[in-house]
Amino acid sequence: MDLDHAGIVTDDAEALADQWTDLLECERAHEETYDGMWMVFLEVGNTYFELIEPRDGGTIADYLEGHGPGIHHLALETDDIEAAIERARDLGVDLIDEEPRPGAWGHDIAFLHPGSTGGILLEFVEH
Repeated sequence: MDLDHAGIVTDDAEALADQWTDLLECERAHEETYDGMWMVFLEVGNTYFELIEPRDGGTIADYLEGHGPGIHHLALETDDIEAAIERARDLGVDLIDEEPRPGAWGHDIAFLHPGSTGGILLEFVEH
């Protein structure tokens, strides 16, 4: 697996994207509204920073309110998300998603519970 992106929760994705494109000399790769969130993907080297701004409440808004802005999750690219989920299940990792589901940018995704992964919310992504 390779690192696909770091998900970063913010209350202003536009302002953060503007700052980081200048600061990191990177480009906006993709933008979309998805599931009540505004998302801006910045291409940084061989990976992305996914800036996530909640717009319609939900779990990301709750996270932002409780934890403040910052890194929310790390996403790992896999060629076979179903096999990755099965491997995690076999290793006793608690799954948030028992099966792949649609995610941003048209990718299939599945999250692993941070209680089973050293306190880090991990996401599998299949392009």
